Amino acid sequence: MHSTAFQEIIDRRRSNRVFDAEVPVSDDVIQRSLERATLSPNSSNMQLWEFYWIQTPELKKEFGALCLGQPAATTAQQLVVFVTRQDLWRKRADWNAQQILSNAKGELTKGEKGGLKYYQKVMPLLYKRDPFGFMALIRRSTCFFMGLNKPFMRFGGKADQRVMVHKSCALAAQTFMLSIAAEGFETCPMEGFDAKRVKKALDLPRRAEINMIISVGKGTEAGIWGPRLRVPNEEVILKK
Repeated sequence: MHSTAFQEIIDRRRSNRVFDAEVPVSDDVIQRSLERATLSPNSSNMQLWEFYWIQTPELKKEFGALCLGQPAATTAQQLVVFVTRQDLWRKRADWNAQQILSNAKGELTKGEKGGLKYYQKVMPLLYKRDPFGFMALIRRSTCFFMGLNKPFMRFGGKADQRVMVHKSCALAAQTFMLSIAAEGFETCPMEGFDAKRVKKALDLPRRAEINMIISVGKGTEAGIWGPRLRVPNEEVILKK
């Protein structure tokens, strides 16, 4: 069955870079959309993300400058910063393990025991770091030897960890943007910003990273920079 409702949302979601200053976006729209974003798929349900909703006029003005003065930021009615929090992996792993224990009915099932082992043993192997890189060496060695005779996840150092958490956070950002489109407004995902100063403005720890900043408002014709061009589908939709 063809979903015309979803197609309309997809067609509406365009990056709009100039918003109408006379049309507000209610806090309820942002709250609903952020709550929907938390339901996005993410790696191992670790939810290594945070969404910073910029609300004060002073901070909004500051973020216009931090986003290099681009109109998508300076004309936005609302701004949300999507942040990866890889440093919270132990806290999130413990939380997931506790959910398994809290929802267990009597003696743990085989699946529940496997889930506990996953969060208590596998997650430290994936995320733990040390100053000398021993954990990265262990990960690479494990992947190499386990993958000699069968398919195995190839996972090694810091780059792999960063890619994993940023993929999950980007999925949440996409959910947020689709929700905003469904609510009748437009968004612009921004990568043009001073990440160092944004982290300082939000008082983020060293290992937190900015995934993207999304501006929200009622889009204008001036905010659409031309037709929606895509390379031919046959170049990107490949059948094997």
